[in-house]
Amino acid sequence: MRILLPLDFSENSKKTFDFAIILAKKKNATITILHVIEAIYDFAAQAAIVIDGMHRDAEKYIQGLIEETKKEGVKMDYLIKEGTVSIMTAKTAEEINADLIVLGTHGASGIEQKLFGSTSVEVVKNSVCPVLLVPSETKIDHIEKVTLALEFAEHEEPFIEWVISLSKNWNLQLEFLHIQLQKNFKEELCVLGLEAFVQKKYPEIPVKLHTFYSEDLINGMEQYLSKNDDTILVMCHHHKNLWEQILTKSKSLQMAYHTHVPLLIMT
Repeated sequence: MRILLPLDFSENSKKTFDFAIILAKKKNATITILHVIEAIYDFAAQAAIVIDGMHRDAEKYIQGLIEETKKEGVKMDYLIKEGTVSIMTAKTAEEINADLIVLGTHGASGIEQKLFGSTSVEVVKNSVCPVLLVPSETKIDHIEKVTLALEFAEHEEPFIEWVISLSKNWNLQLEFLHIQLQKNFKEELCVLGLEAFVQKKYPEIPVKLHTFYSEDLINGMEQYLSKNDDTILVMCHHHKNLWEQILTKSKSLQMAYHTHVPLLIMT
């Protein structure tokens, strides 16, 4: 497994780095650190001097991180590129055949700025592999389980298998979450069907399914995550209804999972 880890050397970078180390050790994965130097539009000669200095500083910082964590036994390499962070992250993930991008998030208040900032959104949109968003408030030593949010769509079957495999490799408890937007017979059948499906196909895995009725997907997830802040929440990028609600919400939503629960987006 190869993890791509974009770092911007912010305060949250170290936490994201530590979290990636933990995940890599569980999976015996290799980490590729990526630092992107944003283009400088100035006099060519002056820009070149500044960029050269930024390259040297970045290389020194990254080599220091790698040296500090040698004892962890995680294989690491690094790349320093110039361009736009979101574009270079997605492009590099494809070039190195990354299995996962681990991306720290931070910013001002409000969901759009804080968790789903423009860089995060663009990386998710363009990525060829899953993206794990790690908010600055994440308690990395507090994570005990992984929760897959489902809407019972046809495209979700391979994601179920992937998350089951992930929970085994990362030694995390597995839970499923479904928000019922309507109370009807079809919904009840789907819930019972998921339990039967997992029990039959993966008899060795204990099934824990949470269902909440809510007219709003975000509020439904809030009900679950207010009592389960020790999880990595997994969503499918195709979960369009939820993404539309999150990205178009105008008011600042101060919810627990927006500030301290990692979010894994399956692409």
